[in-house]
Amino acid sequence: MYRYDAIDRQLLKERVAQHRGQIERNLAGLLSDEELRPIRLQNGLYIERHAPMLRVAIPYGQLSSTQLRKLAEISRRYDRRSGHFTTRHNMQFNWPEFGKTPDILEELSTVDMHGIQSSGSCIRNITTDPFAGVAPDEREDPRPYCELLRQWSTFHPEFSFLPRKFKIAVSGGAEDRAVVRTHDLGLEVIKNDAGETGFRVFSGGGMGRTPMIGPVVRDFLPRAHLLSYAEALLRVYNRHGRRDNLYKARIKILVAALGVDEFIREVENEWATLKDGPSTLTDAEFDRVARHFAPPPYEALTDDAPLFTDDTRDPFAPWIARNVFPHRVPGYAAIVVSLKAPGCPPGDITAIQMDALADLADRFSFGELRVGHEQNLVLADVRRRDLPALWKALLPLGLATPTVGLLTDTISCPGGDYCSLANARSLPLVKAIQERFDDPERLRAIGEVSLNISGCMNSCAHHHVANIGILGVDRNDEEYYQVSLGGRQGNRTKFGRVIGPAFPPEEIPDVVEALIEVYIENRRPSEPFIDTFERLGVEPFRVRAYRGRDKSKLAQTGNVSHD
Repeated sequence: MYRYDAIDRQLLKERVAQHRGQIERNLAGLLSDEELRPIRLQNGLYIERHAPMLRVAIPYGQLSSTQLRKLAEISRRYDRRSGHFTTRHNMQFNWPEFGKTPDILEELSTVDMHGIQSSGSCIRNITTDPFAGVAPDEREDPRPYCELLRQWSTFHPEFSFLPRKFKIAVSGGAEDRAVVRTHDLGLEVIKNDAGETGFRVFSGGGMGRTPMIGPVVRDFLPRAHLLSYAEALLRVYNRHGRRDNLYKARIKILVAALGVDEFIREVENEWATLKDGPSTLTDAEFDRVARHFAPPPYEALTDDAPLFTDDTRDPFAPWIARNVFPHRVPGYAAIVVSLKAPGCPPGDITAIQMDALADLADRFSFGELRVGHEQNLVLADVRRRDLPALWKALLPLGLATPTVGLLTDTISCPGGDYCSLANARSLPLVKAIQERFDDPERLRAIGEVSLNISGCMNSCAHHHVANIGILGVDRNDEEYYQVSLGGRQGNRTKFGRVIGPAFPPEEIPDVVEALIEVYIENRRPSEPFIDTFERLGVEPFRVRAYRGRDKSKLAQTGNVSHD
């Protein structure tokens, strides 16, 4: 894990002092709310529906036990004894006092944490695979590249006020677990025929109001040119991106307007002035950062025997089957700690759970955790022989729900219960679906299905790439929900299709039930939901979803395809 040095800490200290001065001036009437807005956002401070919200960055999802304890302490002192993990490796505190946010940031700085660039029209928190460094299919650990990008982008003078936010994701595995194709800049670590490390570069992806899969803009970018190429691409966006229309300001709109070939030509021309310049990544600089991600002191273990049978009567077996993932080192496993217990909002974690989980990370996983975009946590380096003890420790904490990858492992934004941008609430739907599908044996029989719920078109819950996506929409000041089918993540990332008019909230559990019925009736042996859907097409699902629905209550919100 990267350890901050004196320069990093001095930057944090100065940033806290600046934020404190800005808040004091605002409260004294010397700095207007509008003048404060862009600079408070770049420190992660929002004004939401009921209270301020402070977003804390967790760069590329890497979190130490010490940092998690600090988050727990802050939640007790300044919030309501809980925090919320988002899909972008951040933690959000939903109830801090506005005037105390400088104190919170000062507390965070003592453990090398901050809210820098977790919002605003700048380069946001860089994300990656929660199994980075331990996945058996990994070509190379992406975390050093994430850290290099973090250092390069933090306070970058050219890119602090872009046309709109800019999101970067890096994947190092043969399978993309960072959804790089839906980012403003997606980087896939690859090797060329000579065995040299580089990147396949995607740009112009994004979800939200205008979802787009990012095209490949460079088949192979040598490692040395990572930063200079990113700089060239951002310069093109900064120069040509629209600033007259908030909804057309993202780089995906620019790529679509110029056309991929012209966009590439612009970037390559800009890169010609930067290539081999001061931003060139030297081997010495890469090695300096990569040393921070050296493997922990693994034991030489040979006992890698299975720890369970197919006997689902054993309560340990479902957790092993759903929450335990392979590790590149024999005798070890990566564990997904579920934040999707029944009745709990996805991604929420209490102060008690944070403290206890920090202790478990120290005991079982070298004092480190990961935050994933699916709103769960990961203990990446657990000895397989310790799994029974870990499971028993997680159970009373409500952190051992064995549903990873199943229907109730829902990704959800806080929605209208908190967010001022939301058209509808998300959390009541999560609860209703959890209650409908509360039988563990039935969930396991259904198998892998992803279901994501966003409260508005910003798609913070990534509903576009879910097998079943649900989007809150407004119909004459009433909450309705649009359903899409067929989204998927990974190397075959695809956006779902909206199946028709939106449904009132009380009908959504019945709709999900109907969709699952079609799948169960038509699936082939071991065929997951997404494969059945692609084989059958949308029509049988659409027909069943609307059968018996009250047509007078359906919202005519359009039938937009995102194929």
